[in-house]
Amino acid sequence: MTVDPLSFGGETYAVADGSVPARLDLSRATHGHVLRLRFTALVDGPCMRCLETVDASIEIEAREVDDPMSGDEELKSPYVTGDLVDLSAWAHDELALEIPIRFLCNPGDDGRCPSCGREVDEEVTTSEDPHPPDPRWAKLRELNTPE
Repeated sequence: MTVDPLSFGGETYAVADGSVPARLDLSRATHGHVLRLRFTALVDGPCMRCLETVDASIEIEAREVDDPMSGDEELKSPYVTGDLVDLSAWAHDELALEIPIRFLCNPGDDGRCPSCGREVDEEVTTSEDPHPPDPRWAKLRELNTPE
């Protein structure tokens, strides 16, 4: 099944190779069906801190109920139309719900310096302060200095 890329905050997160093998279990209910979708997707996207490419494995297990005869909109799946199930749309929506809020290459990543753009955890080779304070905050620093 193919899964379209996700876009959050101007960044794109795509499933590696654009497709994933999936398993769909279908059970008959009184007037409809109960569907269960399972798959594992390898998602590529930028780390929130250092912007390096991250590969994250995300496991999905989702269930839907489609009982159009009940008259209850909560029991009508938006992914089922007649005898067809839109697996790509369902997988895309489930992936959007399961993608980590903090997409990080590693938990200890400190990100990049806002002044020079170097990774914060890189070794500093000069004796000068490589991360001078932002001059826009000068007035606030004056408030904290004792007279």
